Amino acid sequence: MKGLVGVAGVSAVVVVTGLVLVSGVAGTDGQSTPEVHAGQTSSGGNSDAEARGARTAAERAAKAGIDWQACPSEWGLPQDFRCGSVTVPLDYAEPDGPTIKLWLDRLAVPGEPREHQGALVINPGGPGASGMTALKGLDPKVWSNVARAYDLVGFDPRGVGHSAPVSCADPQQFAKGPEPDPVPGDAADKKRMWDDAQAYAQGCQKRSGALLPHLTTPDTARDLDVIRAALEEPKLDYLGISYGTYLGAVYGTLFPDHVRRMVLDSVVNPSPDKIWYGMHQDQIPGFERRFADWTAWVARHDADYHLGQTQAKVRDRWQKLLATAKQHPIGGTIGPSELTDSFQKVVYFDETWAPKAEAWSAYEAGHPEKLVQEAGTNLSDMKGNITKENAAAAYTAVNCADAKWPTDWSRWDHDAGRLNAKSPFMAWFSTRQNLPCATWPSTQHTPVDVKGDKQLPPVLLVQNDQDAATPYAGAVELHRRFQNSGLLTVKDAGAHSVTTGRNPCVNDLVDSYLLHDTLDPDVTCPRPPVP
Repeated sequence: MKGLVGVAGVSAVVVVTGLVLVSGVAGTDGQSTPEVHAGQTSSGGNSDAEARGARTAAERAAKAGIDWQACPSEWGLPQDFRCGSVTVPLDYAEPDGPTIKLWLDRLAVPGEPREHQGALVINPGGPGASGMTALKGLDPKVWSNVARAYDLVGFDPRGVGHSAPVSCADPQQFAKGPEPDPVPGDAADKKRMWDDAQAYAQGCQKRSGALLPHLTTPDTARDLDVIRAALEEPKLDYLGISYGTYLGAVYGTLFPDHVRRMVLDSVVNPSPDKIWYGMHQDQIPGFERRFADWTAWVARHDADYHLGQTQAKVRDRWQKLLATAKQHPIGGTIGPSELTDSFQKVVYFDETWAPKAEAWSAYEAGHPEKLVQEAGTNLSDMKGNITKENAAAAYTAVNCADAKWPTDWSRWDHDAGRLNAKSPFMAWFSTRQNLPCATWPSTQHTPVDVKGDKQLPPVLLVQNDQDAATPYAGAVELHRRFQNSGLLTVKDAGAHSVTTGRNPCVNDLVDSYLLHDTLDPDVTCPRPPVP
C-alpha cells in the first residue's frame, strides 16, 4: 500500500509525488496513541453532544492559548518558525475523556501594524499530509503580500506527523519493494489483492485501533475550530488545497459563523455520494487524460528523450517498461507498482514532466541511477520510512472512516475492470490503494451534507478546469452549495493546485480577496505556459 492516490496535492502528492506546498511530511515523534473504552465512537457528523464538546474544547483552548517556542531542531523547520501545541478531545462527544495533542507551526513576517489581519491557517491536502512543512514550501514571490498581513500557521492534523500519528504496518517492512503488480493477471492475483488489503486493514486496527473511529474530516474540522480559538481569533482565515478544500467545506458547514475568509483551491466534490468511493472513480479517466497529455509532450520532445516520436509509441514503450520491471525489478526493488507510484506525479504537476522524462530516458540509455533514486526506497532512511508509512496510514484511515465503502469484491472488480478498459494507467493502482476500506474494521460514518448558511461569508473557490485529481465538477458543486461563493477558473489547465504557482491573474485575485475582501462571483484566468 505504498502508493497513494490522493485527492490532493498531498498525501498522495506529499509523500509519493512531492507536494504542492510541502517538501515532505513531518516525521512521527513516537507519541503513543490514547486508549479508548469500547463503544466510544463519534457520529462523524455534528451531533448535539459533539457540538457541545467542540464548544467546550474551544473555550478551554481560548483560555490556554498556545505557548510558541523554538521548534525542535530534529523537525527540520527554519529557525524563524515557532512551534506550539493544542490539546483536543479524542472524541468530541466526551470532551472530558482521553485527549490528543496537535502540533502547529507559525511564521510571523514583520509588517506594518496597520496591515496585520490575524492568522491564516493552511491545510495543504491529503488526507495524510503534514501542514507543518507547508509554510517553508510557500513561494515568497507569490505569498509576500499575504505574509505581510497574516501570521501563517500550519498544523499536523490528528493522526498525522507529530499529532497522535496513526500506523498500520511496520515502517521498514512497508518500505520494502517490489509491491505486487497492481494489475491482476488472474483470479489468484485478485484473491491475493483482497487478502493483502484485508491484512493491511487489520494492521491498522492492531496498531492504531483507538484512533480509527475518530480520524474523520468532521473531527479535524472541530480541531480546526479549537485551533482558531487557541490563536485568539474570533473568526477563521483559511487556505485549503485539495483535500483541504473538503476540510474547509465541512468546517464552513459546521461553523458558518466562525469563518472570516476562506480560499479553497482544487476543490473536492462535496456531494455525499462522492465521499470517497465515487471521488476515486471520477479521478481515473482524468488521470488517463493527463497521462496522455504527458506522453504526447514526451513525443514532441523526442529529440531530447528518444522515447518515441508519437504518443502511441511512447505509451507502448511505457507498457514495455512495466513488463520488464515485472519480470526483473529495476534495482531489485522497483516493479510496476513502484513505477506507477513514481510516475503519477506527471498527472498532478506539470513541473514534473521534464524530470520524469529525463529519468526514464536515462534508464533506457543504460543509466538507471536517477530512476532508481526516484522510484526506489532507501531502507537506511528509517525516519523517512516512518513518515511515509504514517502518511499512507492516515490517508487510508480518513478515507475509510469518513464514509461507507462497498464491501462486495464483485463491485470493486467490476468497476476496476470497466475503468481499466479505457483508463489503464491508474485504474487498478487506485483500486488497490483504497481496497482496505472494503473490510475496514472500525466505524465508517455518514458524510456531512455540505451546505452554505446565511451566516457563512463569501468563500473563494479556485480551480484548474482540467484537473484530474479534483475534477472541475467538484468546484461547480461546491459553488452551488456555497451560494455566496466566487469561482475562479483557470482555463485549459490540467495541473493540480492553482494558488501555489506563479500565475499573476490568479495571484492578484487571491491577494485581493485575502487582503481586501474583494470577490467576483465568477472569473476566468488564462493558464500558465506548459513546460
